[in-house]
Amino acid sequence: MTDAPSAALAAPQDTPVSNETIAALMAHRTIRAFAEGGLDEPTVTTLLDAARHGATSSFLQQTTIIRVQDPAIREAVHGASRQPYVGGSRGELFVFVVDLHRNAVIRQRAGASLEPLERMSVFLQGLEDTVIAAQNMVVAAESLGLGTVYLGSIQGDARAVIRALGLPERTFPLVGLIVGRAEQTPQYKPRLPRRITTGVDAYPRLEAQEEALAAYDTTVQEYYDLRDANARLDSFSTLIARNLGVGAAATAPTLEILREQRLALH
Repeated sequence: MTDAPSAALAAPQDTPVSNETIAALMAHRTIRAFAEGGLDEPTVTTLLDAARHGATSSFLQQTTIIRVQDPAIREAVHGASRQPYVGGSRGELFVFVVDLHRNAVIRQRAGASLEPLERMSVFLQGLEDTVIAAQNMVVAAESLGLGTVYLGSIQGDARAVIRALGLPERTFPLVGLIVGRAEQTPQYKPRLPRRITTGVDAYPRLEAQEEALAAYDTTVQEYYDLRDANARLDSFSTLIARNLGVGAAATAPTLEILREQRLALH
């Protein structure tokens, strides 16, 4: 097995048109090893402001970001995620919360019905706001040369995160994010080809792209062959067949928890 990545994995993919923002997007890598400590306050404030200024569905602004600094709370999030790099004090930990509670308070004060806040459609609006805010922070952080890792793994025990953060009804901790100074330089993880994941006027049928999928499977096998942290010989198709729906986050009673939080009731 070679100990050097191929050219395809050693550098981000080129784009026909580029600038600093596009280059930063194309150079995204998930970082799981961070230098000790957090970030300076001006940087944290900038990241929070970048996140707050993302697009918001119908101007409802249904997201809240919680910066975790208390070691006990961070340990609770660590326990929920079961990821070793979440524990300790390396990097800044943020939790992005779908927040319909704030608007419930505003409507209650106005004497307006709270029923709309229990609709799946309104929850999805809040989810959209929250994902956009998180991605805004990732782009801002990586443009500053920082490393990031999303923590969808907090869904492994969302109830524990709700308790640790004191989240009220009509809120849901969607995703965590660590931002910090990277202490690793992983290979670039290859993405599915454009022809498989994008279409014009119609859905791109996978059945018409078997050759492209086979080539991608080979590339992914090479990626896992070279990856220092987890050397495996898995194709993308094998990963989907074996791993989709597996793990604590994927098997958590999410709908039950949403209903406990009075979200997505109908």
